[in-house]
Amino acid sequence: MDTRRLYSFVRIVDAGSITRAADILHIAQPALSQQMTSLETQFGQQLLIRSKQGVEPTDAGHALYRHAQVILRQVESAQAEVSVVGRALAGGVSVGLAPYSTATAIALPLLARVREQHPNILLHINENFGGVLSEAMMTGRMDLALLYDAGPIKGVTFERLLTEELVVVAPFGTGLAGESGSDISLPEIAELPLLLPGRMHTIRKVVEQAFGRAEQQPNVVAEVESVMTLSEAVRTGLGATVLPWSVARRVMDVEALELRRIEPGIEVHVSLGTPANQPLSKPAEAVRDVLRTVVADYVKGTNASSQYPADGSITAARSSPAANRATLAAT
Repeated sequence: MDTRRLYSFVRIVDAGSITRAADILHIAQPALSQQMTSLETQFGQQLLIRSKQGVEPTDAGHALYRHAQVILRQVESAQAEVSVVGRALAGGVSVGLAPYSTATAIALPLLARVREQHPNILLHINENFGGVLSEAMMTGRMDLALLYDAGPIKGVTFERLLTEELVVVAPFGTGLAGESGSDISLPEIAELPLLLPGRMHTIRKVVEQAFGRAEQQPNVVAEVESVMTLSEAVRTGLGATVLPWSVARRVMDVEALELRRIEPGIEVHVSLGTPANQPLSKPAEAVRDVLRTVVADYVKGTNASSQYPADGSITAARSSPAANRATLAAT
């Protein structure tokens, strides 16, 4: 197998045109077309459909495209690992982080720690939704990710690192039931205009599942995928939201907001995901170890963090050494 042909094939599919791919690869178009003809002969299948508008992969081409990405990434990892035998670890490592989660608070400490301990590793951080991150790990385009584990996902191995309880976040004067700092029930939350992420996001799923068990329906008035937009919308009084306390504290002006625990509690789990069908490279293993340490340090720091601004009746988090959990707990 000539990996150069595979690389050219992937670039053609990405570009959607042999002409554009030839420009990107700095290869004459006839030579690139010959490479694709040789590749199709080798596999005994038509891989590309050529037209005046460009090229599209056939079903066989789609299958080869997926495998080619994995193969090329493995070749790149092998080259990087072999080239640094006996020297410092080097090479690219991609880490995915789920939005609306504690994972995003890990990004800067992770980057700093990797730069300090492994300066020759090129760290690529990608904030995206769990489904996208899981698919990227399954296809070999991502080494590891911190994401919500709503359930088993084929091709991804989960290692749970922490658990967080969700809270209601609303501007003061929204009309939350009960006294400030008291717990709030799901029927009471159902009276609020809620701003939540889309239905594919784990937070939205677990919230709707909790409402379903209580035979209630959340009043979702808008779906907001941007954490910063959500923060501004809540701050200006457009509605309330449901978030992990650590996320609300990091991205919102909690001094101007009211935060309430939900009764019964709603939890989300943040896990380290890695590809199940292929081993990590040495640089990726090193980043994984750093990531575990950063998360452990984050949990310890959260234990000593500030209390809810409303009246200090609830601490931000508490850790259980056995499970390495970060959860909200009453003082």
